[in-house]
Amino acid sequence: MSAAPGSRRPAFPGLPGELVLEEAAGARQRCGGGGGDGSVPGTLLCTNRRVAFLPAQAPGSRTFLHGEYDVALPCIRKLVAASSFTKPKVLTAASTLKFIPEELAVFCRDFRLLRFHFHENGLAPQAFRVANAIAQAREAAAWLGDAGEGHEGWSCPAEGPLEEEEEEEEEEEGSAATLLFESLHDWEKELKRLGAAGWRVSAVNERFDMAPSLPRYLWVPSGLLDHDLKRTFAHFEERRVPRLCWHHPGGGDLLRAAGFHAASEPGSEDVRCLEALLLGGRGPCVLADTAELPTLADIQLAHLKLRALCLPGAAAEDKWLSALEGTRWLDHVRACLRKAAEVASLLAGRRCSVLLQEPSDRDLNCLVASLVQLLGDPHARTLPGFQSLVQREWVAAGHPFPHRLGLLRRDTPRQELVRQFPAAFGFTEAYLLALHDSSFTPYFSTFLFSCQRQRGHGSPHRPRSQTYTPVRGWREAAAGSAAGALPAVWAWGLRYSRHHRARFRNPAGPPRTANPPPPGRPPDTGPWPAAGDVFVLTKGSLSPQPFPWRSGRPPPRLSRWAPSLENLGERGAGGGTRPPVPPPGLLLPCAAGPSVRLWGRCYLRALPEAQRGRFAPSPAGLAEELTLLQDRLSAWRAQGPRTEAAGSPLAPSR
Repeated sequence: MSAAPGSRRPAFPGLPGELVLEEAAGARQRCGGGGGDGSVPGTLLCTNRRVAFLPAQAPGSRTFLHGEYDVALPCIRKLVAASSFTKPKVLTAASTLKFIPEELAVFCRDFRLLRFHFHENGLAPQAFRVANAIAQAREAAAWLGDAGEGHEGWSCPAEGPLEEEEEEEEEEEGSAATLLFESLHDWEKELKRLGAAGWRVSAVNERFDMAPSLPRYLWVPSGLLDHDLKRTFAHFEERRVPRLCWHHPGGGDLLRAAGFHAASEPGSEDVRCLEALLLGGRGPCVLADTAELPTLADIQLAHLKLRALCLPGAAAEDKWLSALEGTRWLDHVRACLRKAAEVASLLAGRRCSVLLQEPSDRDLNCLVASLVQLLGDPHARTLPGFQSLVQREWVAAGHPFPHRLGLLRRDTPRQELVRQFPAAFGFTEAYLLALHDSSFTPYFSTFLFSCQRQRGHGSPHRPRSQTYTPVRGWREAAAGSAAGALPAVWAWGLRYSRHHRARFRNPAGPPRTANPPPPGRPPDTGPWPAAGDVFVLTKGSLSPQPFPWRSGRPPPRLSRWAPSLENLGERGAGGGTRPPVPPPGLLLPCAAGPSVRLWGRCYLRALPEAQRGRFAPSPAGLAEELTLLQDRLSAWRAQGPRTEAAGSPLAPSR
């Protein structure tokens, strides 16, 4: 494990309990694609937690995690050693390496492909040892989220490295901290912001005895007592009852729930409680299930095909686009965008309850609920609002991250929204890329567990704080709390430098206010059913669909309630007709084929030539960045003048 004679590597700020197993000083990380000779010299290390590369000329960094050069061992999908004298070999803990590797390729689950080259003869023993060490450490590493055990060794300090930046960071974050929805205060605070009259916070599941995968606190109708609420749990799969996700100021309520339990037979009192939960006198109830969306098996297959396609040499250049279409990945993205836009339009235009219903309520409901709020709530498009949204609809709601990592990519439709509406979001593509990569990193509690109950049992004890800031860690934490508690992923300063974090915020986005204006409501568009009616939303139309326990004659079929996406977004893609202006605060994305593109900055990272200068400071890269900025500026100008940006040098010229 000794370094090359006379060489010195930079100091390695390891995690608590992290041990360096092997290292190869003088290795080079390839930066160019194919036969390119661009590379960075440095030291390749294998620890019991990750593979890290320390550039020799890199300036000193006070962060102990380096997103650009690190890969956690569970994130490694495949390890390949190559030599000019033999065929490449896939390394496993049981394999025997019979040659000195000249290059080591690390295929990551987050679409990265890291290549390390050992060009000096003196590196032969180090290259051999570090390759074997990575193969064995990768097999020994485990994703600890569902183990229900402590995390000694994975833990990292919540403070420490950022003390000198406290004053500047505090000014940047201000009072808009991310809500973690682990305390009653967080749920009450968000409910007050939404202005959802007629709803309250229930602690019926505080001990997770009613529904283990649901959060401690739920938003339920004010008139429904906890005693009556308990009657409803048994009638839904995994006991995941309907609860409020979001309230539109115009009166629409977005709920989500699992499918109705097939074997349940509610009595008269149960039926009364069920209908009070679903209807509550707020108008008709619209069921928006996931039958129109791809199944998890469809998404998994598409993701596997996409990952294989995004590797060097996977398809000929002239057949690459047809191969991409064959994966059906973009078709699935379009389907999710279309469904979310239909639900958002319905909530913005009518007073009703829309129930997102999925058999498990833990996958596509998370996605559609998040997209609907991104389309309809300007606060969700700010950086702290978006992080709070992820905490509530994914983390607290019980998305099984350890079982879905690498299968269901939740950021793709959101990235597409950022591209179509560049001036509507307070964060950038660089931020989404950091969030995507962080889901594969087991150093933070956010994506490590399948539900809030496991998160509380699997990590060291800490007080249930209300918020988390990148500087002061868990607020209101007791002096004697465990120092090794895993922080939330929103502590970006632990992994990214101040310069990198500055690229997370969109300078052309909405103004950074603590309370963005609520979305507006369009004028009334005609008669609307009375409270108590039940409909199902299918391709922009409402059809009568009574609850399973109801009988009798259904109400008459309604005509189309509003223009569907075929009339709104998809007409604009053909170049003939500009789509109508949506209500204030509501975004209606275009889901037509040419308008939905692959997230190249993330998925094509294994093909450096496809990035075309996104990261390299070359003339070609600068030309591409200029083209991207011009496209965003054109989209910004097309939205019309904005008074708050009148004094900005980026304001549209007249």
